[in-house]
Amino acid sequence: MDNTSEIKNDLDPKMKSQYADLTPGRKKVSFSPWKMALLRFYSNKLSVIGLAVVIIIILIVALAPLIATHNPTDIDYDAVLKPPSSAHYLGTDDLGRDIFSRVVWGGRESLRVGFLGITIALTGALILGISTGYIGGWVDTLTQRIVEIFMAFPTILLLLSIVAALGPSLTTVLVALGLSSIPGYTRLVRGSVLAVKNMEYVNSARVIGAKDIRIMTRYIMPNMMGPILVYGTLGLGSAIMTTAGLSYIGLGAQPPSPEWGAMLNYGRSYLRTAWWMSVYPGMAVFIVVLCINLFGDGLRDALDPKTR
Repeated sequence: MDNTSEIKNDLDPKMKSQYADLTPGRKKVSFSPWKMALLRFYSNKLSVIGLAVVIIIILIVALAPLIATHNPTDIDYDAVLKPPSSAHYLGTDDLGRDIFSRVVWGGRESLRVGFLGITIALTGALILGISTGYIGGWVDTLTQRIVEIFMAFPTILLLLSIVAALGPSLTTVLVALGLSSIPGYTRLVRGSVLAVKNMEYVNSARVIGAKDIRIMTRYIMPNMMGPILVYGTLGLGSAIMTTAGLSYIGLGAQPPSPEWGAMLNYGRSYLRTAWWMSVYPGMAVFIVVLCINLFGDGLRDALDPKTR
């Protein structure tokens, strides 16, 4: 007599699924680490919402020519300081320029600088961190001493020094963000390389005669991308905030550019009479940075080895 069904009926409901995996003839489902990370990420509702909002904002700024109702730099003296209405969804500024159109187009500038700045930082850090961490010796020692010298300077001071040397513009801010972020990313990449370069699969690749460049790109880099992605995602929000901050003090975007930080700076003189000139660009920065950080937090939790 087969007592399998009786045993299964006596089990706690929470354990029936586990018992089913042990039933003869039934294959136990297994997931790859990346698929498990994806499932953990989707279980975090706030992170999913943050990612969805970020994607929507990227689509809006990418389709700015179709979504914007006016040219962001067109001056209309008949519509000066108009409050939000059906003609101007978010009102107009002191030159009659449409705030909605300027916020939509300004997102292109802020996101472009943030993404490209982080890309420059990650590219430089991957080249320096992987090569020095893998090679070691005096090359690693010399590189890390140089990195520590740059990390000794406050980030904002390093940014201001680069902008002052090259002149205020969004291109300068982009370069400054990328260069000033390389030291911190390099330390992270180097630490990840040191953690995996003596693993068995790396040693096996050396034994079979794989070249160093192949070992670094084929075996080491893919296994350290988790921390890099998390750090880069969280750094993107900081980059957008820094871009807006430098533009706010006049060292970033220059008139008539509709960059969010420049719009905040331009509208601060009209806070009492035309609050919409500053509130809506400020809300755009707040929403973007908040959603990016929510996405980054969820990504960090999903890729954290302690949760596996």
